[in-house]
Amino acid sequence: MIRLAVISGKGGTGKTMVTAALADVSPAAQVLADCDVDASNLELLFEPRRISTEPFMGLEVAGIDPDRCRDCGICADRCRFGAIVRRDDAWQVDAIHCEGCGVCAYVCPMGAITMGPRVCGEIYTSETDRGCLAHARLNPGAGNSGLLVHEVKKRANSMADGCTLQLIDGPPGIGCPLISTVSGMDAVLIVTEPSVSALHDLGRLVTVCRRFDVDIFVAINRFDLAEKVTEEIQTYCEKENLTVVGMIPFDPQVVEAVRHNRPVTRTDSPAAVAVRDLWETLSRELGME
Repeated sequence: MIRLAVISGKGGTGKTMVTAALADVSPAAQVLADCDVDASNLELLFEPRRISTEPFMGLEVAGIDPDRCRDCGICADRCRFGAIVRRDDAWQVDAIHCEGCGVCAYVCPMGAITMGPRVCGEIYTSETDRGCLAHARLNPGAGNSGLLVHEVKKRANSMADGCTLQLIDGPPGIGCPLISTVSGMDAVLIVTEPSVSALHDLGRLVTVCRRFDVDIFVAINRFDLAEKVTEEIQTYCEKENLTVVGMIPFDPQVVEAVRHNRPVTRTDSPAAVAVRDLWETLSRELGME
């Protein structure tokens, strides 16, 4: 099975649009995963039918037993995240600020503080007309998005029997969620756009991805909006020996397709033609023909 992650150095490049379009035109038996857990929206383009929902347990959270607390305030003094606050004439834990480090429980002389589980989001498995989908939602302010990405990938792997392609919609940036996404992949497709910031972030993303044993490909979305920057991106890719597998033009029908909750490849548009060409080139590079 080929494992391919579609990623980007910055948000707004059209990464999810490209992922959905590739999933739509690929003839392979495939399993999908949305690892952009902080802003998961691949499901919006496929109208999935939910199979399962389970809680995601992230970092632990501290809790204070008021019957054992002797109001010494040591825990508040030692907490570096401002998570222990004074309310109603008693010490309480502000769960949003608690990082689950456990220092307060360690220093409490009365043993009044314990660490307990905390629900940080939900993990889903669903069915779509283009294969099973593993996806998730991270609660606002919750951490451990890298761990949640790992759990999403585990669900996708559990549904991958008989599949020849695992297609992942990855997160933007170069942080922990991206590293968790790229780990174990065979290849990544970086979706960029002709802007100075996108070119800058492309370079950072390539540097990170080269730490992993993955093939790196590039697609330039909306390439015709700033042809000079597009040429700079192509020059960078040539210098770094990266294959540009697709050039997608700016196309208002992309917006219309997203507004109607469907992949752009289900329209007769220039962008749809470009994505089909992209898939043909990419599948050939991956040896899937």
